[in-house]
Order: sequence, then C-alpha cells, then structure tokens
Amino acid sequence: MQPRYDLVTVGHALVDIRIVVERFPGPDEESIVLSQVWGGGGSAVNVAIDGCRLGLKTAVVAKIGFDSFGRIIVDELLREGVDITGLRVASKGQTGFTIVVIDKNGNITMYGFKGVAEELEPSDVVDDVIANTRYIHIASLRVDTSLKAIEIAKKNGVKVSWDPGRVLSRKGLKELEALVKQVDIVSLNNHEAAALTGTSPDNYREAAKIIKGLGPELVVVKLGPRGVYALGNGIDEEVPAVRVDKVVDTTGAGDAFAAGLIAGLVRGYSTRKAILYANAVAALKITRLGSHETPRHEEVVDYIWEAT
Repeated sequence: MQPRYDLVTVGHALVDIRIVVERFPGPDEESIVLSQVWGGGGSAVNVAIDGCRLGLKTAVVAKIGFDSFGRIIVDELLREGVDITGLRVASKGQTGFTIVVIDKNGNITMYGFKGVAEELEPSDVVDDVIANTRYIHIASLRVDTSLKAIEIAKKNGVKVSWDPGRVLSRKGLKELEALVKQVDIVSLNNHEAAALTGTSPDNYREAAKIIKGLGPELVVVKLGPRGVYALGNGIDEEVPAVRVDKVVDTTGAGDAFAAGLIAGLVRGYSTRKAILYANAVAALKITRLGSHETPRHEEVVDYIWEAT
C-alpha cells in the first residue's frame, strides 16, 4: 500500500512579515518601505509548501493560535495544497510571527516571537499522519516532540530528515545524541555543525564525520554561496552552489534546500543529483522575496539545464 504523503514536516508554523527598506533606521528615525509581503512561515510551513510546489504530496504537523495570524497560515497552506490534518490549534496563546527587515544591500534584521509554535507537545503529534508518509522533516523543534515524531516514523519505516537550527545545535551532541542516532539525514550549516560537535566552522568535514559516526546515513553541511559538503550514501565531496544574478532574500534558503533534497530523493535521483537539484531550488528561492517563494519542479529543471 502506497503512503498517503511523500513528505510530512514537523515544527514551527509562524507568520512572516517581510519588508524591504533603503536602509535600517536609527533611533527616532523612519525608513520608507520599498516592498513588503506577508504570509505563512516557520520551517514546517516553509518546507511543506516548498515540497508541494516541487510536486510532492505534503502535510504539516505544527501548532497555531486561534487568531487572525493562525487564519493566514491555514489559508495559505490550503491554497498551496498542503494537508493540514496534523495542524493543531491552541485554545490559549498567540500564533508566532517573525518580522524580517531587509535593506537594499541584502542585510537582514529579524525579530521573532514563537508564540504557541514551541508548545507543540508530544501528545499533539498525529500518529496516522506520520505513519503514512515516505519522509518526515523535523526542523528547529523541541527535543521531546522531535523524539515522539521519530519514534512513530521508525515504527512505520519512514525516513527522517532533521535540521537542528541555530538554537538547538548549541545544546551539543551530548544532549542530542539520542536524537541524532535515530535520524537518517542531518542537514545544517557549518556554524551549526561546529556548535553541535564542538569543532570550528572551518572544520566542517570533521564535524560531518563525527555526526555521521552516530548513525545518520547522510550528513549535509551547508556552506552558503560555496554550496554544500555531503558525507554518506556514496558521496564525500563539496557540491558547488548554483550561481544567481541577484540575491533578494536569503531567509528560507535552508528550508528550500531541505525540500529540494527530499523531492530529489523521492523522485529516485542519486544522492549527488538530489543535492544538485536542492542547490538549484535554494538558488532560485533567494532571488525572490518571501520565505517559501520556491520554484515549481519544471522551473528547477529548466534552470539547471541552462546553468550547465
């Protein structure tokens, strides 16, 4: 029997408020907004929408508040075709949000309020949703809920992708070892890899080796404009980034990469080809304003063809 979904994301559901200004204002100053966009955000929402745009059947497991921001998230997920069976609504508390301010040079300032997003508890995880997918992706989520999602996935032969994010990676491997041992794919940037393993950001190869030694099949270390370093599944190399003419908004690039990697693997690509595909997805994303303004599959394929 085929799984109901290709990808289920577990993590934060937030509203993103993005504004572009000429320059950041000082105290008691005003800066004119050149452009702006509102919409759903947070890693769980981003990766679910990104995956859907890339042709996957996706669902999201996250928590929102019973408020207008929560409605924005629900409306956008439904409009994009993401299944919301696993979305939980808190009776108290507010939907989280992130305010992202970008100046004309691409510099970013962020203000984050997690709200009820971090209140997604183990008991909120919907077994039936996670049991009926090929992959789950967990990003920047509290450890106890992450472990619950992984437990359900493992019982049902579901592959687990994990991105710890900035905050969780600072806990280090000693605290996160039980989690790392159970995941199949670890995706993080070189600074997060350093924080997680106690190495330096420049020693990302050693960090990847340490992480992989605990059990994951594949460790991918994101290196920004250089591309990524991948270790596992028959690959041990740096895969270069896909060049773009203009960078507009880099937020959400990691989520775009995660969705692209899983989409590539679901399509049966080799690990290296899936990473090349994911790099192209992330490259196209950063040319657009918005945390999940990812391309469709056909656009990615055309872009790779033109770039090679």
